[in-house]
Amino acid sequence: RYTPDPSVPVGDYYLIVSRLIPYKRIDLALAAFRHLPQEKLVIVGDGRDRASLQAASGPNVTFLGRQSQAKLLELMRGCKAFLFPGLEDFGIAPVEALAAGRPVIAYAGGGALDTVIPGVSGEHFAEQTVESLLAVLGKFDPSAYDPAACRKQAERFGRDVFRKKLLDFLATIMHADMG
Repeated sequence: RYTPDPSVPVGDYYLIVSRLIPYKRIDLALAAFRHLPQEKLVIVGDGRDRASLQAASGPNVTFLGRQSQAKLLELMRGCKAFLFPGLEDFGIAPVEALAAGRPVIAYAGGGALDTVIPGVSGEHFAEQTVESLLAVLGKFDPSAYDPAACRKQAERFGRDVFRKKLLDFLATIMHADMG
């Protein structure tokens, strides 16, 4: 369901889709965007920190709360880039953004090291600091990323690939036990 759509123009906003809780580091993105008043940030999701995050945000940040899958796909297809400032083992939302053809700007840790290839499917920022995130945002050019390359990267984590790897692994174990 998440696929690029060349008829959708790249919008003027960055996108976060997340539960609004501390370890997701939405606060880091908000702090960075306070230094970038000309840039827009759209945040989709809800959580216990929503009120405090909204209070800490500037006029260039929009909170949309929960959205339908159709609206989420529309937002992903149209964003400059998807932001993933937290540290997670994997994170499905960045892979969905890649599948929709959009690059991801992610903290260089955890699963993002596997899902985001710098210069191909997005960029990493080295430290969870405002300065590190601003350094990447300051030089980011959405036109430098091919939606098809982003999609191809997402396909590495698709259901069919997972199933094949799992079956291959199980076959290897079965073969080793019999040999």
